Amino acid sequence: MSATPSTQESFPEIREAVRQLCAGFPGEYWREKDRERAYPTEFVQALTEAGYLSVLIPEEYGGSGLGIEAAAAILEEIQKAGCNGAACHAQMYTMGTLLRHGNEAQKKQYLPKIATGELRLQAFGVTEPTAGTDTTSIRTVAVREGDKYIVNGQKVWTSRAEHSDLMILLARTTPKDQVTKKTEGLSVFLVDMKKALGKGLTIRPIRTMLNHATTEIFLDDLEVPAENLIGEEGKGFRYILDGMNAERILIAAECIGDARWFIAKATEYATERKVFGRPIGQNQGIQFPIAKAYAQSEAAALMVERAAQMYDGKIPCGKEANMAKLLAADASWAAADMCLQTHGGFGFAEEYDVERKFRETRLYQIAPISTNLIYAYLSEHVLGLPRSY
Repeated sequence: MSATPSTQESFPEIREAVRQLCAGFPGEYWREKDRERAYPTEFVQALTEAGYLSVLIPEEYGGSGLGIEAAAAILEEIQKAGCNGAACHAQMYTMGTLLRHGNEAQKKQYLPKIATGELRLQAFGVTEPTAGTDTTSIRTVAVREGDKYIVNGQKVWTSRAEHSDLMILLARTTPKDQVTKKTEGLSVFLVDMKKALGKGLTIRPIRTMLNHATTEIFLDDLEVPAENLIGEEGKGFRYILDGMNAERILIAAECIGDARWFIAKATEYATERKVFGRPIGQNQGIQFPIAKAYAQSEAAALMVERAAQMYDGKIPCGKEANMAKLLAADASWAAADMCLQTHGGFGFAEEYDVERKFRETRLYQIAPISTNLIYAYLSEHVLGLPRSY
């Protein structure tokens, strides 16, 4: 299946190389993983060996030293090929917190090993059962005791925790009633999960409607060395925002890839499928929804590109990152619905991969931030409307 022609693409050589790599992991591979609820270890290993998961790590630490734009191109191509970057995308967006706010000793200790794949940084411990997207209301606490912190709490939707060596963890270090702003008193830690497992860290898988390797984790008197504190104590909320903006942009790029996969898939099927002696794509009832999805996805892609450029230029981009995620998620979901409708009953058959991708792209109406919360953010912080929550 060829990709639908689009606007001038950035990083053409990287994109072509990613397409060739993904060709080795066809639909059959992903259907098998889906049936077995298995982690795509071979796919992640191939990306690691090719250097794609270390694209944001500076060259002096063994990475490519490129920016979010390059990472977005990689993830878009993965999705556009019918693969699933969710198995490893956190290793890209968690880099924002470590690269921008970690100290030199932390970078020297961890980045070279992450670049080679010796260590995996896939887990992002932020969301909690009672807080959700209200990050400042988290209950996980870290108390300083000499040269270590004692951490207690719970995190949920911590994807890939079972397949990660390191975790970026957000915890409250100053009680909420002792700070002037609710965004103060939160700190970020780099947790060695292999050392912690069974010694204060418990991981419990959560079975969901898609194969996402997600979990909930429990922290019971977990000891974290003080040297693993990232940046200043109490300033962690601002650090996490860097990771969240990167996360929104990169997942938006994945959504663009999904949309382009659905559009190409629907176009191919509508051209080949014949009913009443003619291709179904000859009917405007089939043509127009495909064309609409194409226009919607191309417009969203421009927003994603703008947000990535601003992030790489270290220009504040909260508004743009949120709009990129919103528009791209809407475009991918519209394209998914159109593709399923185009295929009719065959869209529900596993062998076409439409139902699998349909389930996968539905997630991004909810995660990593829901559509409604982006509307609330834009209403209050961009348009100046009264706060709704």
